[in-house]
Amino acid sequence: MVITLERTQVTAKDFKSNQKSTWCPGCGDFGILSAIQTALVNAGVAPWQAILVSGIGCGSKLPDYINANGYMTLHGRAVTIASGVHLANTDLVTFAITGDGDGFGIGIGHVIHNMRRNMDIVHIVENNEVYGLTKGQYSPTSKRGFRTSTSPEGAIEFSINPLALALSAGATFIGRSFSGDPKHAADVIKQAMEHKGYALVEILQTCPTYNKVQNVEWYKAQTYKILEENPEYDCTDPFQAFQLSMLNDGRYPMGILYKNTERPCYSEQVPALQQNKGALVNHSLEIDPVLFEKLKAAYV
Repeated sequence: MVITLERTQVTAKDFKSNQKSTWCPGCGDFGILSAIQTALVNAGVAPWQAILVSGIGCGSKLPDYINANGYMTLHGRAVTIASGVHLANTDLVTFAITGDGDGFGIGIGHVIHNMRRNMDIVHIVENNEVYGLTKGQYSPTSKRGFRTSTSPEGAIEFSINPLALALSAGATFIGRSFSGDPKHAADVIKQAMEHKGYALVEILQTCPTYNKVQNVEWYKAQTYKILEENPEYDCTDPFQAFQLSMLNDGRYPMGILYKNTERPCYSEQVPALQQNKGALVNHSLEIDPVLFEKLKAAYV
């Protein structure tokens, strides 16, 4: 979103929660939490100016561990609830926090429709390619052949491609980073916050308990920054973005894959929000007496 709130002098300490984390030691969620806090500080957004909406999963505990507005919802429903929060109060910087299963499993229908609507929210997908909370089943992003306790012969399904899916569904900002590089992740998240429209930020992360193959060293060897490898890359070109998203060379491009600033976001097209009254939560609930009598005559 284009951040128009009054900038505030904040520090990382302002976002520190007094809740003790239950994440496993070495979990990538720690790096993601740090990246979000840093992005908020760098953008000058105070704790009361942001809200984080999550679903169910290890990473969905994140609102507990950050001192900001938070709301935990049902599995797969975080994006839809976040869109409702945004429409009610467009002054808030609104995040949806989901895991790969939460976002691309049970919640994929909600995700796709909010992408095509270009809802002005930041959707952070914590992708460890496994269901961590429910003891390590393979997820929609797990690689074919990935072995778990419930799939000892390996997953027989092909995995979802989050970047290509988002591009085809209409997301107007698509970025990717790695939990082991929180500085880079914070920069991508900050750019997503400043974008007006649906911003997907996929953050690849380690799961030291249930995905022991893809550890920090593995990701460092398999990831590369897009502009470092191709300085001529144009993130506004959807054809370049789709070609990059479909590369199947076993490596993960990191950075801003795609950005479209031409499409209007959903809230810009809602008549009730275009009457110079500001956020919906600030609108008066009073009703014109003549209109009220007409409504009673029609429905009572």
